[in-house]
Formats: sequence, C-alpha cells, structure tokens
Amino acid sequence: MSPGSNNEGFVELGRSNGVDVLDGDAVENVVIAGAGPAGLMLASNLARYGIKPFIVDERGDKTATGRADGLQPKTIETLKQLRLAGPLLRKGVKIYDICFWNSTPTQPLHRTRREVHYPPEVDVKEPFILLVHQGMIEDVFIEDLKERGVEVTRSTPFLRYSDTRELKAPLEIVCNSNGQNSEKVLKAKYLVGCDGARSNVRKSIPGAEMIGDSSRAPWGVLDGVVETNFPDLWSKVVIHSDEKGTILCIPRERNMVRLYIELNPGMHDVLSSEASSQEFVMKRAQEIIAPFTLTWTSVEWFSVYKVGQRVSNKFTNEMENVFITGDAAHTHSPKAAQGMNVSMHDAFNLSWKLNLAIRGLALPSLLSTYSPERRKIAQDLINFDFEHANAFADGDPKALAANFAANIAFISGLGATYAPNVLNIESSNPGGCLRAGALLLPARATRYVDANPVDLQLDIPMLGQFRVFFFAANPHSSGNFLSSVSSHVTSADSVLGRATAAAATSYGVLKTPAPESEEFEQPRRYTATSSIFTPALVTTMEKDGFEIAHLPAMFQASRWTVYLDDVAGEKQACSEKWLGGVSEGKVAIVNVRPDGYVGSIGRWENSQGGLACEWLDAYYGGFLRG
Repeated sequence: MSPGSNNEGFVELGRSNGVDVLDGDAVENVVIAGAGPAGLMLASNLARYGIKPFIVDERGDKTATGRADGLQPKTIETLKQLRLAGPLLRKGVKIYDICFWNSTPTQPLHRTRREVHYPPEVDVKEPFILLVHQGMIEDVFIEDLKERGVEVTRSTPFLRYSDTRELKAPLEIVCNSNGQNSEKVLKAKYLVGCDGARSNVRKSIPGAEMIGDSSRAPWGVLDGVVETNFPDLWSKVVIHSDEKGTILCIPRERNMVRLYIELNPGMHDVLSSEASSQEFVMKRAQEIIAPFTLTWTSVEWFSVYKVGQRVSNKFTNEMENVFITGDAAHTHSPKAAQGMNVSMHDAFNLSWKLNLAIRGLALPSLLSTYSPERRKIAQDLINFDFEHANAFADGDPKALAANFAANIAFISGLGATYAPNVLNIESSNPGGCLRAGALLLPARATRYVDANPVDLQLDIPMLGQFRVFFFAANPHSSGNFLSSVSSHVTSADSVLGRATAAAATSYGVLKTPAPESEEFEQPRRYTATSSIFTPALVTTMEKDGFEIAHLPAMFQASRWTVYLDDVAGEKQACSEKWLGGVSEGKVAIVNVRPDGYVGSIGRWENSQGGLACEWLDAYYGGFLRG
C-alpha cells in the first residue's frame, strides 16, 4: 500500500466537516458509478483508449443470478469488434425462431404461428439472440479491465456530487466507503452514472427527472430447470391464455429456461404478499400452460416487477461533465431483450467522445451530441416497448406479431439511427444502403495483405478512432486523387493532420495499455498512420493488378486495411451494396465514427481531389480541434 492511501484506492490526506478528502492535485479523469454492463462497457472502452477510469459500485460482488440476459445482433457485433464475444458465444444459447401459442374459453392451448426471429430482410451478421447471464457478461468486461490494470471498487455507493460551475474545475464526488457511515471524496473531470433505475447520479443532476408511465401490470420472472411436455421449450415462445394471462418463455444457458409470467391481467394495484410469492407465480405459469405439465427441478432466481416506460428529461448536466446511461436514463419492460443492449450502446457512444474530450482533441460540440443522440434512441425504445408490452398483455397474437415485424430492425440494433448533427452529415446522393447516422451493414471483402476473406464492417478493431474508407475501382487511374488526399490528411494543413499530431503527444502521456491478449491481434497495426483515424482502401481491381508499393505512403503504412471487393458467393459486392457501385472514373469516401455509425458519404471525379480535401476538413473541423 502506498503512503497516504487506504485499501479502497482513496488517498486520505485530511478531513473536512467529518468527510475524508483527496489531495487537491489528485483528479481522476472519469469516475463511473455502477459496475453493471453499461458501466463496465464504458470502463472497458476507456481503459483500452488509455483513459483509466475509477469505478465505484454499491454491490459487494458482480451479478450472481437473474437480471438481464439477451444480446441482440448489433451488440454481438460490437463485442466482436472489441474482441470480447468469444467466451459468450461459446457459453450462450442462440435463439433463431419465435413461436406463438394461444388458448380461449372455447379452444385449448395451441400453436398459432412460428416465425424466424430475424428473417433475411433484417441484414444482420448474427441472426439470433444470444442468451447469456448478465454475470457472465460482467465477467468478460471485468477480466478485460484487469488486463488493463483497472478494478472495481466495491461496497462504495455514490452519494452525491458538487461542482463550482467554474470551467475546468473538477467535480467533487462523495461516496460511502465500504458500506460504512464514513464518506470519501473523489475529484474528477467527468462523472458518469451507470447506477440503475434509482440512480443517485441522476437525482444529483439539477432538474433531472424520469418522465413517463411508472405503474403497469405486475409480472413474475423465474430462472430455473424445468420438466415439461411443452414442445417448444427451446424456442422463444409467447403463450397466452385469455383467462389466465401470458407467459414469455426463453431458453437459457446450463439447461435453464426463463419464464416471464403475467400475474393478473388488468391488475395495477400493489400486489398482495401471496401474489408476490414464488409459489403463486409458479401456479399461475402452470395454469397458463395447461394442459401441458410444468414443474421446476431447481430455481436459480425469482423476482416480481412492474413494467414502467420512462425516460429522463436530462442525460447530462448543464456543464456537460456529468452524464447518465442505461437504466439511470431510461426504463422499460424486459420482454423484448433491449435494456442491456441499449444501455451498453449508451456507454459505447459516450466512451470515445469522452476519450477525445479528455485528451483535448475535441471541440465542445462533440460531447454535446451524446444527450440528443441517446435520448432519441431511448424515446424510440420507449415508444416501441409501450406497444410491445401492451400487445403482450392483450394477448392478441396478430397484433404482437405485427408489432414485432414493424420494429424488428430496431430490435436487432441496426434500426437505431441518429438525426443529423455535426457527426452525421446527410448526403444528397448516397447511392447504396449506407446512410449518415445509421450503422454499417454487413459486407464481405478480401484483405489484400493475407488474402483472408473478412467482414469489412468488423475487421478493423474499435480503438477509439474513426475509419475512413476510400472506394476506388482502379487505384492506378485514381492514383492522383488518392495521393493528393492522403498527403493532405497526413499534413499539418488539414484538420486530421493537426489532430493526429496532437493525439501523438497525448497518447505519449496517456498511453494505451498493451495486455498479453493483444499480442496475437496486433491492434497497433491499425493505428500506424494515426490514432485519430484508420484509412482503408477498397478496390474492385484484382490482386495481380497492383502492389501495395504502388499506393500512396498512407496506404502503405496501413497495408492491413487494403481490401479487394471480390468475395465470391455474396449477393452484392461491398461497393455495390454500400454505395450503389463506384465507377472507374470516381472515388467515394465514407467516414465511419468510432462507434460504427456512418458519419458522412461523398464521391468525386478522379480530378477533384482538392474538393475531397475541403470536404474532409469541413467534416472533421466540426468537432475536432485542429
């Protein structure tokens, strides 16, 4: 233990009004309150960017049972790019279909329809829901953080914060230490509340309050191993009884299933102690699923909850140095498996923006995009969930299926889109399927350097940097364009060039960690040109038609991101799918944000390299210092 510190990671140098305080010079970059999936996603990303967060959590340990359990296709993609999906894909249960069952006073329980969960028109790489216990997801993040020298300070609930409202003055963050009555003070540049629906961070933001419906019908939830003769146990199933209510059945890892059970159709009052009991919930499930039998051989987790769809009116304070994510910012029913996914993407959206802000590389306009972008997604989620939860409660299989079909892109994560802002600049002629403010869609290409076929939207790891894709059918005829643009963006005459130089200085001080696990992945090959952006070249020319040595110096330095648009068996080539094709006389550029969203799309004649340089400066000059 270092002098002046205790075993909780706080430096104790004095007391003020009975509160232990930190040395005024000891200022954390980011304090994260809450170590659930949102808080750990934020922490993991910040740590890999070289920003070590200080994480406090009121719980004494990670999640052991219950809580969230479903990962949607886009979240799986994100975890793949973070190189964290492997253990979860090995251990989880994959759901490819959904079944609907119904019974009425005149008809016994029967299957009314069966559908593919993510039909082909939902363009996702992984067309399934992955069911994994929340604690397993937390485990993956916790191990990743340990590799990068970061651990969670537990039994330390956040209490409140105060600020002087002076520019650049640190926040004073008060926590309860080790569950005792003593209080500890941290100082930090930024505070992020990932501390759940009863968030103390949200309550500390002046004027922040949850808006919406907070009282709906009660549901019970059970995780356990069951014995049943019901035939669709290992599919996602909606079972409705006109008289007894509705069950949502979801298979789980380790031979378990999760049952969400409507306790009393139309009940809105406080539940009696009997109706809140595990025995009552089990009996209600047996009544709904009759005439099939249902018994539990073991129960791992049981809870009763009420559905509430609410969104905070504020996701940040006025100074934009305190933020909230996940359940602290929005709550809804768990039955569409959205909460953990949207929460983690709140954190993902915020993480790279905080990194650039802390390093002094961002204009204030960048952090200002967090609240409107994620509040829009939260409101979209609440609107969908309100209809979805009501369709469940009403038991109308046609209405439920229609609601599901209408929102399937949003449910997958790919339909979560952002409005135009400084990061998302709409194009008058995008050509293909890509749109500013939307995610990259799956596309295959061959990596030039080793002839590996790859998923282009996933191949470049997420290291907090932008991706700049250049599409040129013929690198030779487009050579002057590529040379002039690459020379510009790597020079001090450009926004990207100046930001790259500033980033090199910053990353020399706040270094990115190099954990053992990355020895085989070599992520630094993707930041050889810049820590701000990774350039990539995609061409339809055959490999024998050019050498890496023929390309401008920027692409030679980034040889691992030169791709051939030639993967056989694909319905569309990447350039055709993403951009509607790029003719030999033109070059297209796609700016992709660090979180995988398309920022802007442009295309020019081979002779218009100067215009492309101006376009790039205008885009990046909207939010980067340079």
